[in-house]
Amino acid sequence: MIKVMFICHGNICRSPMAEFIMKDIVRQHHQERYFMIASAATSTEELGHSVYPPARRKLLEHGLRCDGKTARQMTLQDYYDFDLLIVMDHNNMKNAKRIIGNDFDNKLHLLMEYTEQGGTVSDPWYTRDFDRAYHDILLGCQGLYAHLSADLLTNQGTAD
Repeated sequence: MIKVMFICHGNICRSPMAEFIMKDIVRQHHQERYFMIASAATSTEELGHSVYPPARRKLLEHGLRCDGKTARQMTLQDYYDFDLLIVMDHNNMKNAKRIIGNDFDNKLHLLMEYTEQGGTVSDPWYTRDFDRAYHDILLGCQGLYAHLSADLLTNQGTAD
């Protein structure tokens, strides 16, 4: 099983959008049993809060529901429990490293590393551009899935 955690500052906009977009991509490929997908925050500011309404509406526009999702903070244990920790921007990277210490197993990556455009996912909390965030997150998740599915197909014979 491939375990992926998406991480942003508060876990109410970008990382839950990524969580539910990635779950949908995996579902469309009928690969749910091979993936565990979650999201978390680097801060404590939004702990227990639901997905931010504009982010929730943007997901709903694309037929994705995030009912019951509440913000939680990542922990050092997440580093050991997940195969990949995917962050949205450089501040998330810095703050995630503050929580986990050294990334000895090279698990921390920017989501946009998995796209041709690179860069980071801008924070729609500040930009209010949820369309752009959704588009970038979708591209990143599609690229990440393509990257992971190559490994999955290689190992699927032993995973069954």
